[in-house]
Amino acid sequence: MNNHISVDRDGYIATITLNRADAHNALSTAMLTQLEEISREFAEDEQTRAIILRAEGKHFSVGADLNEKLSSERPSTLALRRRAELGGKMMRSLQEIHQPVICAVQGIATGGATCIASACDFRIAASDARMGYGEVKLGINLMWNAAPPCVHLVGPSRAKQLIMSGKLIEVDTLKEWGFVDETCGREELDTRARAWAEEYAALPPIAVQMIKRSINRISGALDQAIMHADADQWLLGTMTEDFREALTAFHEKRDPIFKGN
Repeated sequence: MNNHISVDRDGYIATITLNRADAHNALSTAMLTQLEEISREFAEDEQTRAIILRAEGKHFSVGADLNEKLSSERPSTLALRRRAELGGKMMRSLQEIHQPVICAVQGIATGGATCIASACDFRIAASDARMGYGEVKLGINLMWNAAPPCVHLVGPSRAKQLIMSGKLIEVDTLKEWGFVDETCGREELDTRARAWAEEYAALPPIAVQMIKRSINRISGALDQAIMHADADQWLLGTMTEDFREALTAFHEKRDPIFKGN
């Protein structure tokens, strides 16, 4: 277990913190595994009534750790396919937390980081925040079963803008679209997240948690049936020349040249 994610409890409120600021909280495989385990542990936690998910440093997270993907050794296709399921498992574990989860975002949140934010119940963003999904710029699809939460929040057209363009969107636009619930100054972010958590922690926990589960079930009733193949789409994408070109360009700090191969 790494020390890149911590959990602190204060009364009825728990705070999950990404602590890899020196790498802009890039999400390693170990961190995804740990976040899944932490999320599932809340199922046995009767004391906690609300959860804050936040990050140390300038940026919330730059997404999946691309340095892990630059390895010259490619695992077997079978091993890759099984590893590809981790992100989806982590997302489901976050979505299935009984307690309300408030995500506090500052700076950049892209790719897997925006996926994580979308799996939470509420999103508060600092005025300097920018969020988006950069996977398309690597020649791959959005996986982790993360497309449905985005569509539920902003609708099909805006979800296409977010996911298909790979752009980082300013926080004011995201609030207008409904992806972000509240914006505030960077210095107020933790205070506002705490205020939201305290509001929900003060409510009857049984009722709050039943309501959350019901709304999630209604809005996401077909998600798993539709998204079962996104890991297979990703696997296909990683076999393309465009994917290798994108990773090489990232490592060499240059613009990639895509050929559709």
